[in-house]
Amino acid sequence: MVEATPRAYRSELRARQAQETRSRIVAASARLFATQGYQATTIAAIAREAGVSAETVKTTAAKAELLIAAFETTFSGSEGADSLADTEVAAGLLELPDEVFLDVALTQITTANARGHGLWTVLLGAALSDPVVDAALHRILERRGADYRMLVSELRRRGIAAPGIDEATTADALSFLLSPESYQQLVAQSGWTTDRYAAWLRAAVDAEITATRLSPAD
Repeated sequence: MVEATPRAYRSELRARQAQETRSRIVAASARLFATQGYQATTIAAIAREAGVSAETVKTTAAKAELLIAAFETTFSGSEGADSLADTEVAAGLLELPDEVFLDVALTQITTANARGHGLWTVLLGAALSDPVVDAALHRILERRGADYRMLVSELRRRGIAAPGIDEATTADALSFLLSPESYQQLVAQSGWTTDRYAAWLRAAVDAEITATRLSPAD
C-alpha cells in the first residue's frame, strides 16, 4: 500500500511525457506537411523537426495517422473529436445570445479555416493514393455534414434561419460556403482580405438561411 502512490505518480508522469512527445511530433508533422506536402515529408524529417528519433516517431503513429492528427489539431485543436461542438472551434457558442450567435460562429469557423486550409489541401491530395487517409477523409466529411445539420437546426430554433428552409439542403450549402476550400480559393489563392471574405461569407450565409426552397428530392 505504501508504494501505490509512487507507482501511480510514475505512471502518470510517463503518460504525460508520452503525450508531450506525441504533441511535439504532431506539431512538427503539421509544419512539414504544410510546407513540403505529404509525399515529400519523411519520417526522418519529422523526427529531426520534432527533436526525437525516427523510431520514436514510428512508435507514435504511422505517417498517414500523423497527417490526420496534424490537420485535426491545427483546424480544431483536438484529435478525433466526434463533432466540432466538442472542440475549441465551437467553444461557448451555444451559450451566446441570438444577436451575436451567427457572427461568432462564422468568425470561429473562418479562424479555423485560416489555420487549417493548407493541411486540408494536403489531406485531399494524400487521400487519392493512401487508403488510410481516404477513409479518414470520409469520416471527416461525414462529421462535417452532421455538424452543419446541427448548426442549421440551431439557427432555426433561435429564429435566425427562416422556418421554411429545407434543413438538409441548407446544411449542404453552408458546408460548402464555410469549407476550407472556399477560404483557400478566395483568400489564399485570389488574395481577398479577411474583411472582404468575412463580408462575402456573411452575405452568402444570410441568403441561404433566409431562402425558402424545396429539397432536391422534391
